[in-house]
Amino acid sequence: MAEPKPEEISHPPMDQLQGLEYCIDSNPSWGEAIALGFQHYILALGTAVMIPSFLVPLMGGTDDDKVRVVQTLLFVEGINTLLQTLFGTRLPTVIGGSYAFMVPIISIIHDTTLLSIEDNHMQRFLYTMRAVQGALIVASSIQIILGYSQMWAICTRFFSPLGMIPVIALVGFGLFDKGFPVVGRCVEIGIPMLILFIAFSQYLKNFHTKQLPILERFALIISITVIWAYAHLLTASGAYKHSPELTQLNCRTDKANLISSAPWIKIPYPLQWGAPTFNAGHAFGMMAAVLVSLIESTGSYKAAARLASATPPPAHILSRGIGWQGIGILLDGLFGTLTGSTVSVENVGLLGSTRVGSRRVIQISAGFMIFFSILGKFGALFASIPFTIFAAVYCVLFGIVASVGLSFMQFTNMNSMRNLFIIGVAMFLGLSVPEYYREYTAKALHGPAHTRAVWFNDFLNTIFFSSPTVALIVAVLLDNT
Repeated sequence: MAEPKPEEISHPPMDQLQGLEYCIDSNPSWGEAIALGFQHYILALGTAVMIPSFLVPLMGGTDDDKVRVVQTLLFVEGINTLLQTLFGTRLPTVIGGSYAFMVPIISIIHDTTLLSIEDNHMQRFLYTMRAVQGALIVASSIQIILGYSQMWAICTRFFSPLGMIPVIALVGFGLFDKGFPVVGRCVEIGIPMLILFIAFSQYLKNFHTKQLPILERFALIISITVIWAYAHLLTASGAYKHSPELTQLNCRTDKANLISSAPWIKIPYPLQWGAPTFNAGHAFGMMAAVLVSLIESTGSYKAAARLASATPPPAHILSRGIGWQGIGILLDGLFGTLTGSTVSVENVGLLGSTRVGSRRVIQISAGFMIFFSILGKFGALFASIPFTIFAAVYCVLFGIVASVGLSFMQFTNMNSMRNLFIIGVAMFLGLSVPEYYREYTAKALHGPAHTRAVWFNDFLNTIFFSSPTVALIVAVLLDNT
C-alpha cells in the first residue's frame, strides 16, 4: 500500500469546543436553569459590590449610599443583560460593571471643585454622583454611534483570528491582579475556596445524582456556601477580634455593613440622585473608558460564542451588540450606577466551568438581579459574602476565558515566525505596559500621563491601563502592516 503524500494528511482544527452539554439554544430543565441562573447572579455580585465599596467612601458617601448604589448597579445590570440577550448579540453574556471606568471616575472624584464642597456627606456625594452621571451619558454616545452606524463592523474586519488571540487571552489574563493578590489578603478563606472549587468542578465532576453532574454543575454555589459558613464561624468565634483593620475587612462576614443599611423594598429609578451635571473634560476622559469597554467586550463576545457552541458572531451582530451596550451605559448614567457596563468576564468563564452555554440561564440570572435589587435586605445578605471568596473563583474563571483566547491559535499557522512574533509581542506588551502604569500610579499617586490637561491624562491613562486594549493596538497594527 502506497504511503500517502504529506499534503494529503490534513488535521482540520476542531471548530467547536468538546464536552459542552447545552449550547446557546438548548436549555436544561427549568429547575436546573433557575439554579444555574442563581449561580450566575451570585458570581455577578463580586464586581457589583466591589466597585461601589471602593468609590462611594471616596465621594464622602455613607453605608446607606453604598447600598443604594449596589442595588442600582444590580438593577441596571439585570436590564442590560436582558437587552443584550434579547436584542443585542443574543449571546449568553451578563452585562456587568466595569473596572475600566475607575480611572476617569476617580479623576472626577478628585476634581478640586468637588473636593472643596464643605458638607462632606450629602452635598459632595450627590454633586460627584451627578458629575459621573453626566460624563457617562455623554460618553455612551460613542458606543451607540459606532454600534448602530455599523462602523464597528467595518473596524472588526481588520481583526483576524491572529489579532484576536492576544486580545481574548488578555481579557482573562489582564485581570490577574483581581485574583490571587486578593486571595492573599485572607488566605484562610481564599485558599480553601480555590481548592474546593477546583475539586468540585474538575475532580468530582463524574459524581451524578439522577443523571445530573451536580458537583460540577453547581460547584460555585456549593463551595461558596461551605466557605461562607466557615468564614462566618471564624467571625462569630472572635478569631479576628484583635486582627488589623484590613484583615477584618477582607475576612469577616459582618464588615460590609450592607444588611443593616439596606431598605426592605426600594425600586431604583432614573435621575434618583438629581439632574446630572455636564463637564466637557469629565466626558472626554470617560470616552476612553467607553472605548476600552468596547474592545474588552468584543473579546468577551468571541469567547462567549465559543463557550456556548455558537457560530462566531458576524461583524454586523458584534456591532449591534455594541450599540445596545452603548444604550446600557446611557442607562448607567441615567440611573446613577457609578460605573459603565461591559461583558462580565467571570460569567463568561462560568459558562465553560459548568459546560452550560444556554441563553435562558443568563436571562434567568438577569431576573434574579432585578428581583433582589428591589428586595434590598435579601440582596444585601448575598452581597455580604467576603470578596476574598469571589477572588478565589476568579483565579479559575478568568483562566478559562484566557485559555479560550489561546484556543484560537488553531485557526492560524503557528509554524510561521511572523505569527509567533505578533502574538508574543502583543501579549507581552499587553501585560507589561498596564503593569508599568499600575506601578507608576501606586508610587506617584497619578498616572504616567500627568499634564495640565486632566482630560488628556485620563484618556491616555485609561487606555494604557487595559491589557486587552494595548494588545489590540499592537496586534492589529502589526498584523495589518
